Amino acid sequence: MQKYELLPEQMLHEGSCSSANFFEPSLPPDEAITAIHEPAYFDNLKQLNLQPHEVRKIGFPLSKQLVERERIIAGGTMKCCDYALAHGIAMNIAGGTHHAFSNRGEAFCMLNDQAIGARYLQKKGLARKILIVDLDVHQGNGTAGIFSGDPSVFTFSMHGGQNYPFKKECSDLDIPLKKGTGDLEYLSMLKHNLPRLIDEVAPDFIFYLCGADVLESDKLGTLSLSLQGCRERDRFVLECCHNNNIPVQCSMGGGYSPEIRTIVEAHANTFRVAQWMYF
Repeated sequence: MQKYELLPEQMLHEGSCSSANFFEPSLPPDEAITAIHEPAYFDNLKQLNLQPHEVRKIGFPLSKQLVERERIIAGGTMKCCDYALAHGIAMNIAGGTHHAFSNRGEAFCMLNDQAIGARYLQKKGLARKILIVDLDVHQGNGTAGIFSGDPSVFTFSMHGGQNYPFKKECSDLDIPLKKGTGDLEYLSMLKHNLPRLIDEVAPDFIFYLCGADVLESDKLGTLSLSLQGCRERDRFVLECCHNNNIPVQCSMGGGYSPEIRTIVEAHANTFRVAQWMYF
């Protein structure tokens, strides 16, 4: 959790962002959440009435503060959608809760913020076809499950094939990578697939999950990207969005390197690239 405080401090300290670039999210309306999550699950989550096995799957001891935080994260991604439509891009320092399914949570994820954001845009008539680009080291299994059979949202996950979840869902496009995949192979695969997807899917909004757990130093990841390779990943994804005039919302996702400064630097690079490219 420390990175969520250190990241904005770093961006302000180095002058990459100003205080005017930041906003504080609030609780979203319940109906925005139940547009994605089953009402019974969401009600049990709010009332802390989940069964013990459901809580174990989430991995956190439930509390009202934790559930409120998850709801605010979803509200932040929804607000990012509005900012992205106005300015081309917006970033949620948290988010990337892609292991949350419509009826359950998993792996520290209770509400799927980018799925909620996608449906928010569609219900408001602000986007028709959406592409979710999930480059966290873990497959976006909850996101894949939520949008299975929904042609209006295309899910693309490029992840460690030997990483959690060990039982994968089927995204519209999954690229499982072998253990130890480094910068050259990773970037080659991304640069081959993403432009093709943008051409074929023709999205009018993109969600980008830019996890820093693809780094070689990550304790929970099986890939071997360098900080420079991770930055080039971000630059390429954002360049594709920018050059095609497609608004993009970014959620930071995971990052579990032993040194907190490594995690902050990787996430800060995403902000630096966005600031340089868009502003």
